[in-house]
Amino acid sequence: MLKRFLPNEHVKNIFEIKPSVLKKQGIKGIITDLDNTLVAWNVKEATPEVISWFKLMKDNGIKVTIISNNKEDRVKMFSEPLGTPFVFSARKPLRRAFKTAAKQMELKKEEIVVVGDQLMTDVLGGNSAGFYTILVVPIVKTDEKITQVNRKIERKIMNYFRKKGLISWEE
Repeated sequence: MLKRFLPNEHVKNIFEIKPSVLKKQGIKGIITDLDNTLVAWNVKEATPEVISWFKLMKDNGIKVTIISNNKEDRVKMFSEPLGTPFVFSARKPLRRAFKTAAKQMELKKEEIVVVGDQLMTDVLGGNSAGFYTILVVPIVKTDEKITQVNRKIERKIMNYFRKKGLISWEE
């Protein structure tokens, strides 16, 4: 059961995700979380670095869709200037939003990676829907109240994984 919380890969940030590596793995699309994955949860717009990363992916033929549990206005304000499709009020970790994003991209599960900063929503949802998952370190240590609860549970799960030798990275 806990294996559903185990990401396939762990990176410090999205900038470590390179299109050349994705293409070698047959990946043509990324489903990414927004808050604390792309920018801090309280930052409204994409930073110049994030804009460059999106352009790099697009220039290399990698489609990107943002899925977020946040409200439409938040996700739309961030995504539209990037010209990036999005799913809001995703209700992660439920599988529906992940499947909707894959369908919008017109890609198969094995051609998509899910990227996010939370085990409880992004990794669990991506794994449950059958995608390859990449966990990133949260951009900032602060979170909204509901996420703070998730983080406490995540720490316990991560400690369990460490004790079992399933992960080697530190928080």
